[in-house]
Amino acid sequence: MGIDIIWWITAVELPALAALFWMNWRSREELDNRMDELDQRVSISIAQARESLAAYKLEVAKSYVTISYLKDVERRLTGHLLRIESKLTHHPAEGK
Repeated sequence: MGIDIIWWITAVELPALAALFWMNWRSREELDNRMDELDQRVSISIAQARESLAAYKLEVAKSYVTISYLKDVERRLTGHLLRIESKLTHHPAEGK
């Protein structure tokens, strides 16, 4: 019976354990490779998102109206409207 146990361990259990160890090692290696790929994809996606955001910010900055410019336009419009109003009040419409 002692020889049968040693034969069983040698012929069946050791190769089975070796196969399980190899499968586990191979699976771990594939997981590490996939994690590296995913990390690269995420890094690329983040870089693209940052570039898109920078381009959007630049576009907004190009088309954004500053408060000082808006105040200048308001001042000029108000001046023109006041001149029109003064002309209308000093020169009444003819034919009335």
